[in-house]
Amino acid sequence: MKINFQKITKTALILVYIVIVAGALVRMTGSGMGCPDWPRCFGYYIPPTDIKELQFSANHEFKRGQVIIQDEKLHVARETFTTGDTYDEANWENYTKHDYAEFNPVHTWVEYLNRLAGALAGLAVLVMAGASLIYSNRKTSIIFLSWLSVFLMGFQAWLGATVVYSVLNPVKITVHMVVALLIVAVILYILDKSKDLSQHLKVFKHDVLFKRMLWFSLVLTLIQIVMGTQVRQFVDEQIKLLGHENIALVMDEPTVNFYIHRSFSIVVLFTNIILFNRNKKFALGFNKLSWVMVLLLVEIASGIAMYNFDFPFASQTLHIVMASLLFGIQFYMILESNRNPAPTTT
Repeated sequence: MKINFQKITKTALILVYIVIVAGALVRMTGSGMGCPDWPRCFGYYIPPTDIKELQFSANHEFKRGQVIIQDEKLHVARETFTTGDTYDEANWENYTKHDYAEFNPVHTWVEYLNRLAGALAGLAVLVMAGASLIYSNRKTSIIFLSWLSVFLMGFQAWLGATVVYSVLNPVKITVHMVVALLIVAVILYILDKSKDLSQHLKVFKHDVLFKRMLWFSLVLTLIQIVMGTQVRQFVDEQIKLLGHENIALVMDEPTVNFYIHRSFSIVVLFTNIILFNRNKKFALGFNKLSWVMVLLLVEIASGIAMYNFDFPFASQTLHIVMASLLFGIQFYMILESNRNPAPTTT
């Protein structure tokens, strides 16, 4: 059962990261409002593919809660009914969460697949929580943290709804991203805690300065991610204002957040170079630092590409995903550093 729980937890972690990738694709394609309602999409469990499905037509049956676009506004069917020859306002009520009423089939399906990924990840986390009950007589913290993950997934779903209802409010998008990273951290902690019952865990040398710098580098990464979401929101607003055909003009007059974000990457890189060298000098055993350096280089390269080459295809998604992976690896190294230490370095 121990091995099964590890597999379930790893599956949940992978699916949460898939949700992060899907969310990054939503941002890249500008599909955040592809489904203007929640949890359904235009009132459908399987969203429409053609604008005709969202327009009034005579002698057509609409189910309760289904949405149409009429007079550039969203209208929701009050009850299940069949339309007559003309539009009757009595059968409809205005959608009051926001006034966004546009349909783009690509955006709709990108956002819908993002929600499906979220639902699948939520199910995996729920299964993990159920499986955690095998630790009731040994590691009750695993049970608590597993059910905390379920709560956080529900909270994240609610946040997703508020992001839609706010028509992509920048602060709510940032909180949405931070909660996703918190879920990653909790699942990683569960994964490490469940490994403590094993007899063959790798032991790392204890180094106080190294451990403190690990925490410092994690905080730097989190700050960088938060600033990055703000820069990304500025880019989204500029693209909406100028149009995709003028994407070369988006970064002509960036905000001060961009310059801070760009310069801060040097601090993040320098800090991790120090960690990498100290790990190598004292043979501390933290081999995952090699992955950290690779992720940082890809992260910086994708940032340079976005600024200098007008946001090449998938560069935005790559940038966000690399930052999320970086956070996860750094946090897991902190967990590794808390294991029973080998002899202290001098």
